[in-house]
Amino acid sequence: MAPASKRDTRPQQRCDRCRIGKVVKSNSHCDYVVQVDDDHDVSTPPRAEDYGFGQFVYFENDPQQWTIGLVYNSQLLNPMFLSSGPRLSSEPDPMFTPDLIQETRTLLGVILIGTLEKANPHNYGVHGIPPMVVPVNKPVFLMQREDICYFHRRPTGQSQFSYFGHLMRSGGSFAPQLAQQVLSELISGQHFDGADQRALEVLCKEVAWKNTMGTMG
Repeated sequence: MAPASKRDTRPQQRCDRCRIGKVVKSNSHCDYVVQVDDDHDVSTPPRAEDYGFGQFVYFENDPQQWTIGLVYNSQLLNPMFLSSGPRLSSEPDPMFTPDLIQETRTLLGVILIGTLEKANPHNYGVHGIPPMVVPVNKPVFLMQREDICYFHRRPTGQSQFSYFGHLMRSGGSFAPQLAQQVLSELISGQHFDGADQRALEVLCKEVAWKNTMGTMG
């Protein structure tokens, strides 16, 4: 049940280490809130597709271990919305307000689903709730396709998808749609092969059918 060896012909990400933002709070041990970087934080902020629904991300504990998460929700924070205070009759002049900063932010909900262990002869994933706590201000990075493939391998090289139940329980109100999104990405990315690939396809069809029937009920 080794992972697929087919060559990935899809376009690669723009960088090997694309920072998305930083941790600002947590809702539980495996549910974190990430503030997305903008052009006030970094010179090259992430693109919208870098932190979309179902995107794999990681927090670097140390060079030998990463905590892995999935983006399951997003919020736009605008302190000016419904503000009852006085407002200017026109846009502020930057000549007289040089320090005025736009305080709108994008916040992401990230659910932790395991760790990626860096080891020989190959990296591998440990699925489930990670034991460590991710500290505030910890940088969050976009996970590359090669590392996603390693995360879905056991130390023996066999394929694994052991966080499905955890995803359905802890993925919030969009958990079924999140599971379908992740399954579709794993199938199209050909991270699995043979019987494992067929099992993912069957599971994806079952989840899609339940999502469709749920909207009709």
